Amino acid sequence: MGEMLYSMRCKNTAKEDLFAFSIQFTYTHVANKESVYLCRPKACNMKCGIVGLPNVGKSTLFNCLSSAKAQAANYPFCTIEPNVGDVAVPDGRLEKLAAIAGSKQIIPTRMTFVDIAGLVKGASKGEGLGNQFLANIRECDAIAHVVRCFEDDDITHVEGRVDPVTDAEVIETELMLADMESIEKRLQGLGRKVRSGDKEAADQERLLKAALAALNEGQPARTIKVDPDDMKQWKMLQMLTSKPVLYVCNVEEESAGKGNAQSDAVGVMAAAQGNSHVVISARIEEEISQLEPEEAEMFLGEMGLEEAGLDRLIRAGYELLHLQTYFTVGPKEARAWTIKAGTSAPQAAGVIHGDFERGFIRSETIAYNDFVTLGGEQPAKEAGKMRAEGKSYIVKDGDVLHFLFNT
Repeated sequence: MGEMLYSMRCKNTAKEDLFAFSIQFTYTHVANKESVYLCRPKACNMKCGIVGLPNVGKSTLFNCLSSAKAQAANYPFCTIEPNVGDVAVPDGRLEKLAAIAGSKQIIPTRMTFVDIAGLVKGASKGEGLGNQFLANIRECDAIAHVVRCFEDDDITHVEGRVDPVTDAEVIETELMLADMESIEKRLQGLGRKVRSGDKEAADQERLLKAALAALNEGQPARTIKVDPDDMKQWKMLQMLTSKPVLYVCNVEEESAGKGNAQSDAVGVMAAAQGNSHVVISARIEEEISQLEPEEAEMFLGEMGLEEAGLDRLIRAGYELLHLQTYFTVGPKEARAWTIKAGTSAPQAAGVIHGDFERGFIRSETIAYNDFVTLGGEQPAKEAGKMRAEGKSYIVKDGDVLHFLFNT
C-alpha cells in the first residue's frame, strides 16, 4: 500500500481473536498466515483559538507555534482566514521513555491552534471581520486571548492606546453580546416544541434561559454551574462565552521573565474570572524559532529564561482543556496520546482506534515513575509493578499502557 499505517499482529484462537498489541509504525506486511490489522490513529482534535484585537501579536505567535506561515503584517485584518496548525506538546517524559525502551521514533501528542482574524468593537453587529471571527471561534474548544502589554510607537494599536484589561473587556463584551443575540433567536424557535411537550427542547430552553440571565448580569456563560447530567446538552449549545479562556500577555523582551505592570493587571483580572494567564514575548519567540536547539538554549540562558514562552503557552492550553497524556512504548516507537482527565481505559484505547474500545479486555499498566525508576517494562513486570486493569480503570497522567482486546 506504500504508506505508513498502524499495525497490530493478531493470533487466531479457537474461541476468539485476541489482539495484544504494542503500538508500532510499520509498512503493510502479510506473511506466514499471520493477519495484520491496519488502522489509522484517531486524533484528539482539541482546538484552541488564538484571538485578540488587531496588532497584538496573534499571527507572530502563531508563526512561532506552527510550521504554517500566517502573514504577520502591521495592519488590521491581515489574517482573514483562520490559519490552523498542529503543535507538538512539550513533554520531557517521552524522551526518557524512548531512551529506556530504545525506541527508534518519538511521536509527541499534539494540540491544534487556530489563528483567528482580529476583531474590533462592534464585531457582534458585523463590524470589521466580526461575523467571520464569531463563526470561527465557535468551532474552537478554548480561547487563547492575546493582549498587548508592550509599548511600541511603530506598531499601531487599533484604539490608539495600550490598555490590555480594556482590550480584554472589548472582546469579552462582543462575545457576550453575540451569545445574547443567539440565545434570544434560539428561544423563539424553541417555543412551539416546548409547548408540544418535547423534553429535549425543554432542557435546551432551561439552559438557554440560565445563560441569558447570567449574561444580562454581565457574567459570561462559563460562570454557570452546570449539572453533569446537562453537560452534553450544554456543550451542544456552543456558546462563545462558555469556552475557557487563557490570557496570553505579549510583553517587551525585557519583561519576558517576570512580566510588567500591564501583565500583572491582566493576571489580577484573570484570577478574578477564574481564568489563567501566561507571559510571553512574541519578539523573543520569533528569534528562538529561527535558531537551532543548542543556540536557542544558549539564547534563553542569556535572556535569563529557563524555557521558551511557547512551551509554557502550549502546556497552559493543554491544562486549560483538562487534558492529560498516556504513553505507548516499544522498540519501534514511543508515543504520547491525549485524553481528557477522567477517561476510562476503554475510552483511552478508543483514542487509537474505535475497535480497541469496543473489544476492550484489559490494560496492562505501568506508572511512569515505576517504568523509569525500574528501567523498563520487563523490570517493572518482575518487580510486580505491571497491573492488569479492567474497564472501570481511570487512566492516570503518565501511564504506560498496553491494551488487549477482542475483535
